[in-house]
Amino acid sequence: MESSCNSEESSAIVATFSRKDKNVCKRQKRRRESGYIVKNNEEEEEEEVEEKILALQKIVPGGQTLGVDRLFEETAGYILQLQCQLKALKVLANFVEGNDKQRMKLGG
Repeated sequence: MESSCNSEESSAIVATFSRKDKNVCKRQKRRRESGYIVKNNEEEEEEEVEEKILALQKIVPGGQTLGVDRLFEETAGYILQLQCQLKALKVLANFVEGNDKQRMKLGG
């Protein structure tokens, strides 16, 4: 695939982006120095992930004592257990419902 711009155009584009990046960095530095805290997307994402991990630790039994890797393993097992419990409850509900219908047929 051919490039649509030559090396001079590429250099000009790179220089423009570099100046913009430097200006953004200077602006962020001034804001930090003035007490205005600027968070970039990575910091916000890390905080969001940390919050979600803490929430997961509260939900999964014993999760508060686990590291992240083990927490994810336990979470997977816990989800499977919950799915099995749900299936068992559905079977039980259908059984009870069937017995109720049978009793009604028999006049009980």
